[in-house]
Amino acid sequence: MNIVVCIKQVPDSDKVKVNPETGTIIRAGVPSILNPYDHFALENALKIKKDTGGKLTVISMGPPQAVEVIKLALSLGADRGILLSDRAFAGSDTWATSYAISKGIEKIGNYDLILCGQMAIDGDTAQTGPGIAHHLKIPQITFCENVSIANGKAEVSKLVDGGTLDMQAELPALITMTMPSDYLGIYPSFLDVFDAQDKPVETWSAQDVGAEAKNLGLEGSPTRVDKIYAPERKVQGEIFSGSANELADKVLEFLKQGRFIK
Repeated sequence: MNIVVCIKQVPDSDKVKVNPETGTIIRAGVPSILNPYDHFALENALKIKKDTGGKLTVISMGPPQAVEVIKLALSLGADRGILLSDRAFAGSDTWATSYAISKGIEKIGNYDLILCGQMAIDGDTAQTGPGIAHHLKIPQITFCENVSIANGKAEVSKLVDGGTLDMQAELPALITMTMPSDYLGIYPSFLDVFDAQDKPVETWSAQDVGAEAKNLGLEGSPTRVDKIYAPERKVQGEIFSGSANELADKVLEFLKQGRFIK
């Protein structure tokens, strides 16, 4: 069983700020973390690896500092780490990103299962995983709570309105993972981190994976982000004064004017 997990380094969501003039995310000085949904997908992949054997490869696309999340994955038990890093990738939307990652996975080759987080917390699009499956022309199941392998198939519980749906997919397949609201990711011990230092991280360029320039970066992105901004919350209120009976009459009249009651 050969498993590939797609991971991403993202800004810590509690620390993100937006430049009010440019409308872009301020990343300087902001701590970065492994995307929580990808962390959960990685944990599921580690369980499958333990149950079935085989090899677990993590792949990420980003600037050189994204190697940090790959090293984390290696210290947790991944066997191989690959970083797609090239100026040609800059400005890629989810379509171009999924194309680049799919080319990286094709270069890895001989994969049975691909796991992705449901979405990245810095974008919330939930499009990259399905895009990878589209480019690779393999089955996909999205928004899954868990995944296991039985009889050569991926078995999942997929979140749907009102509950879950048990589904299967022929391998190779791509699964995107959601996570429980109370999820807390596992982290490696000092010894695990120390042992992982001997595991190299491979860095591949666009040329290394055979990605065409016309499908990358701004040129290969059919969508554009017009603006990113922090929503403003304006709260207006009114203070009533008077006796208890007067207050009750005022509140009642306010509710009628607002058509909350008749």
